[in-house]
Amino acid sequence: MSPRGEAAAIGTGPGRALVAVYGVFALAAGARAAVQIATRFDQAPLAYSLSAFAAAVYILLTVALAVSARRTALVACLIELAGVLVVGTLSLADPAAFPRATVWSGFGSGYLFIPLVLPLVGLFWILRGRRPAR
Repeated sequence: MSPRGEAAAIGTGPGRALVAVYGVFALAAGARAAVQIATRFDQAPLAYSLSAFAAAVYILLTVALAVSARRTALVACLIELAGVLVVGTLSLADPAAFPRATVWSGFGSGYLFIPLVLPLVGLFWILRGRRPAR
């Protein structure tokens, strides 16, 4: 909280590292999804569409964090967490439904589980400086 009672900016200070990590994930997931959709979409349309959706969420989070759009970042982070948990669970419970991996498959195991930890760190960072309810 600033001295004037305003919520702290979320895309400054250590928050810049979070913006950078989300930016890298947006680029990686977006490039991966673009190649997969352009070259072999028919092999795993659900998995490749989910990768594209994940990339869109990462892009939204990168921008929202960078401009300190706290509410947008919070909603996007919750969507990301739900996606990781749902897709992660389904990909383990029914591997046949996911013949190819997505960013969120196996709770992000292909990305060192960073997709599972990242929304938790993001939520902590977004919520840490919010104004108390009156």
